[in-house]
Amino acid sequence: MSRNESEVREAGVRRTVWRTVAALVGMFAFAFALVPMYDAFCRLTGINGKVDTTAQAIVHEEVDESRMVTVQFITRNGAGLPWRMEAETRQVRLHPGETSEINFTFSNQSGAESWGRAVPSVSPSKATRHVRKTSCFCFEEQQLQAGERIELPLVFQLARDLPPEVHTVTLVYTLYPVEGRHQPLQAEVQTKQGEEA
Repeated sequence: MSRNESEVREAGVRRTVWRTVAALVGMFAFAFALVPMYDAFCRLTGINGKVDTTAQAIVHEEVDESRMVTVQFITRNGAGLPWRMEAETRQVRLHPGETSEINFTFSNQSGAESWGRAVPSVSPSKATRHVRKTSCFCFEEQQLQAGERIELPLVFQLARDLPPEVHTVTLVYTLYPVEGRHQPLQAEVQTKQGEEA
């Protein structure tokens, strides 16, 4: 094999390596961005029951008394959080355009302080954009001391333009632990102990 052929072959191998590395970096970046893009898409379209976790204004519109909709409340606990969450009632019936308030009870059944967050979803997904919340514990993380029990409200409204074929709306709240809340405090305590030593 001549020197010229050898250089051409090495250049080809280098090009192949660089293209492979670029493809791997591109795939990694796409995979990393996929989850936030999916969440944003679902919040925008209401697909998969994803809901916006910010307060919305209640629209003062005429109540549609010609129909009733059943709203069900389901609570679930994710792994790793020793809390119990319950709705004061499992379901209510209301007219589109009507505002309702339901209280939820949270209790920490462990001997230590912990943080949690309730992540909401709505079913059927076509109802997602028609549920307006002005006040919800799901808008922010919650902190409970050991054995503490608190009651928090959910204030919501079903929009009048809720599709007529929707007769039941299910609001599901799943509790998840919030990790890393105590790390800064522990670091601070360790620093102070180190200074005293």
